[in-house]
Amino acid sequence: MNRNIIITGAAGNLGSAVVDKFKREGFRVIATVAPGKGEEMEEANDIYELDVTDEEKVAEFAKEFTVQYGSELEAVAMLVGGFAMGDLSKTSKTDVEKMLQLNFFSAYNMTKAFLPVLKKTGKGTFLFVGAKPALNLGEGKSTVAYTLSKSLVVNLSELVAAETEGTEIRSHVFVPSIIDTPPNREAMPKQDFSKWVRPDEIAEAMHYAATNPALRQMTFKLYGSV
Repeated sequence: MNRNIIITGAAGNLGSAVVDKFKREGFRVIATVAPGKGEEMEEANDIYELDVTDEEKVAEFAKEFTVQYGSELEAVAMLVGGFAMGDLSKTSKTDVEKMLQLNFFSAYNMTKAFLPVLKKTGKGTFLFVGAKPALNLGEGKSTVAYTLSKSLVVNLSELVAAETEGTEIRSHVFVPSIIDTPPNREAMPKQDFSKWVRPDEIAEAMHYAATNPALRQMTFKLYGSV
């Protein structure tokens, strides 16, 4: 039996680390990348170009998945996302909608499409990425659109847990502080990078959660030393 995992946003800094970790642990990695960008992911077993913010495209992908792989799906890691600064006075409706698309609907569409797949076997794990301000809204006053969108991701995970109670379907949220990536280092060159959480540390936590059936509806706070 194949241990299949779908990883969205697989070509990103976090995505690459998660792909590498699960591949090394014997999973068959089905990766999605943004359409038209020519992103490559050599470590993945199969790669699909997919706009995960498009509900219809994701539904089509779910149908194709069942044709190619059946109902064998151990985990879905939803890593597509974005970030934006701005307090209430500087955050427009368009800003909020953009963050909702990138952070919330990218996860919502995948969850809606693949929950029926997991229900066929009664097991599997959804891996969501939250944000520190989403757990403490006071910290999100300067990142309003981002914080609102990530708050919905946390709530979505809880709704999945409620709907799948009594099954072996699980959902977990991973909440990093600042992730140590080249873009973040460039944006904040005076910060102490050693205090940030590394992508491979998040990947380790995701693998642990996905392979430990004793865990249910966990929130993993990956704050490093920040």
